[in-house]
Amino acid sequence: MSAEDERALIEQAQNDPQAFGELYRQYVQRIYNYHYRHTGNRADAEDLTSQTFQRALRYLRKYRQRGTFQAWLFKIAHNLMANHHRDRGRHPQVTMDAVASLESAWGKPDEGLSSREEEAHLLRVIGALPAERRTLIILKFVEGFSNAEIAEVLGRTEGAIKALYYRTLQYLREIMVEVESNEA
Repeated sequence: MSAEDERALIEQAQNDPQAFGELYRQYVQRIYNYHYRHTGNRADAEDLTSQTFQRALRYLRKYRQRGTFQAWLFKIAHNLMANHHRDRGRHPQVTMDAVASLESAWGKPDEGLSSREEEAHLLRVIGALPAERRTLIILKFVEGFSNAEIAEVLGRTEGAIKALYYRTLQYLREIMVEVESNEA
């Protein structure tokens, strides 16, 4: 769907909730995948996906075209995810299902990873990252978001996202170098 078509559909849905169905169909799988990658639990992912679209529909009349609709929708999903983890009274936990989901979303490892063990270790390290950094990695590499869209979702500046991205990649490189040196 082109940006112009999406804009027209949003305007239509702001006046007619029935038109929201097409926006739902356009984004439901990506929102579900986002929640599943964070929770590793199908039931939680389904509930959070439902809540995301309920909230989007409720506030659609107030939506203004500042960023992209996609970024606005993922910001709602991100905020619900933060509430979900806070309500559970624990830090986000990543199950092996969620790690496998990341693995399947990324496909084959880069040539720099020489074995499936290194790839599995990297995915575990990513799964153990703080929620904001894990979200950054998912939005950047799995969803293909730009830095500006990630900034909108996380409520930060684009410069802060670039710095967080740099620090996160440096951390991941250091961990992988450490793994390689331990194996040598």
